[in-house]
Amino acid sequence: MDIAVKKLTKSNMKNNMKKRILALIFAALLLSGCAAKDAGASGAGGKDKTGKYNLSESGEAVINDEGCENAVATEDNYRVFYEIFVGSFSDSDGDGTGDLRGIIDRMDYLNDGDDDSGLSLGVEGIWLSPIFKSKSYHKYDVDDYYQIDPEFGTEADLKELIDLCHERNVKVILDLVLNHTDFNNPWFSAFRGAHINGDETDPYYDFYVYYSEGETPPSGRTFASVPGTKDFYECNFSGDMPELNYDNEAVREAVLDVAKYYIDLGIDGFRFDAAKYIYFGDDAQSAEFWKWYIGELKELKPDIYTVAEVWDSDSVTDYYYPALNCFDFTTSQTSGLIAQTAQAGDVNKYTSYVDDYLERVQALNDGAMIVPFIANHDTDRAAGYLTEASGQMKIAANLYILSSGSPFIYYGEEIGARGSRGGSNTDANRRLKMEWGDGDKVSDPEGADYGSQRVSATVFEQLSDGGSLLSYYKKLIMIRKANPAIARGDYTALSFSGTKVGGFTAALDGKTVAVIHNTTNSEQTVDLSSAGISKAELSAFIGVGEASLEGTVLTISEKTSAVLNVG
Repeated sequence: MDIAVKKLTKSNMKNNMKKRILALIFAALLLSGCAAKDAGASGAGGKDKTGKYNLSESGEAVINDEGCENAVATEDNYRVFYEIFVGSFSDSDGDGTGDLRGIIDRMDYLNDGDDDSGLSLGVEGIWLSPIFKSKSYHKYDVDDYYQIDPEFGTEADLKELIDLCHERNVKVILDLVLNHTDFNNPWFSAFRGAHINGDETDPYYDFYVYYSEGETPPSGRTFASVPGTKDFYECNFSGDMPELNYDNEAVREAVLDVAKYYIDLGIDGFRFDAAKYIYFGDDAQSAEFWKWYIGELKELKPDIYTVAEVWDSDSVTDYYYPALNCFDFTTSQTSGLIAQTAQAGDVNKYTSYVDDYLERVQALNDGAMIVPFIANHDTDRAAGYLTEASGQMKIAANLYILSSGSPFIYYGEEIGARGSRGGSNTDANRRLKMEWGDGDKVSDPEGADYGSQRVSATVFEQLSDGGSLLSYYKKLIMIRKANPAIARGDYTALSFSGTKVGGFTAALDGKTVAVIHNTTNSEQTVDLSSAGISKAELSAFIGVGEASLEGTVLTISEKTSAVLNVG
């Protein structure tokens, strides 16, 4: 396959009106490459239109070929999402706290609106950690669902971010915490007042789960005293987080009104925190609530994006899939299948798992998909146990981004950010500030004390390095977009015996794509015909090495993945 290479040259940035500047996009690790179509828009030491991050000067770019060209605009929910822990991401006003305007300023980094530019990361959705008024840094204890926390900005800022994202075909989902509120939430204040007054006719009297002195409390659950009364409210996470009573229709309508409010504002969907605890210890009843709730939301917005945090085994998430998709915790974290496979594990085990998973959940819900991730705000960061130098971070990204469903990247993962609870045993060390390297004053959350070895290179440094992990993630997402069957096609695990090399085919609209991974530490050769593929063309490869195809014999370097057109 011929590859045309063109030298990018500098162009004048007359009146500083260039919208953006080309970043280095090298051909390394790619067969057909992913590059900007506008080869003339480069400049020296420039900044994007916000002035918030510097871009590279010039470099080699590979003119697009079939493997990564013509990225297909995503019109459904099979999207690459990016989780943003808002307070740690980007600070627009210099007070040390990340905010909504900081995200607005960084949109050219996340998605510049041009699927083929190769300039931005190219994510198709963003998940915002809770942004509602709260006294804590993490905001998972909501004081007021109808007020944006002043530390993060205003409702006008949120609306501006939504509108900008929609202009660029990026969906925005909010982290909605419905299991519990904060102790100071007006709903709980009204509940407390009703109990102090002994007014059982007050509509807030039954708003939270409680029991009274002399009654037997439910076993296995935590309760605390309602101040000024002889009653006790449920608070399994913390005494500051009372739990709502979903046997009360008024509560159900209240939380439905919250979602309606933000849907009307333009929000595309929600990530639901602690979804399995709506009825503590009763998955079947909790799942019934979500069937009702999501059904109501879909009446308002049929294409709404919803995903639940059900931190448990697949046998438990199966309860919830008839209502909504769930994050796949089996694939995540140090012990998850992605990490195990990336560390020279057997790809066939991983792809067989995905195949079985999809068959099972799609039988439960026609619209079900897998939602994989490596790490999030509640887990240690992946770069702490998947090293960059070994290629493990790259092949791990290949495994879950070049796969079915809607993968979630945790902010900073794309630059190899590290962070773990450590000796202080604090989640703040998992939510450290984004390392922009361009003067952004965003600070670590309170309680963080992680060491100085957080990244090998900042965003600023990686933008000018075509071999950086950041550049790698850009290329990877472009390959996924250029091959829509990977995300949404009919998935079939390939069967390779006697080797850890493995993969799958995905068929969509008469086209079949195969993705083959070599997670081992040495070059491997497989005959595709042994997996039932009699004819194929190598479209792209990405990893620490290369791939080549002779007939049906695929030779693939260590920690490398290949994309093939089949038939």
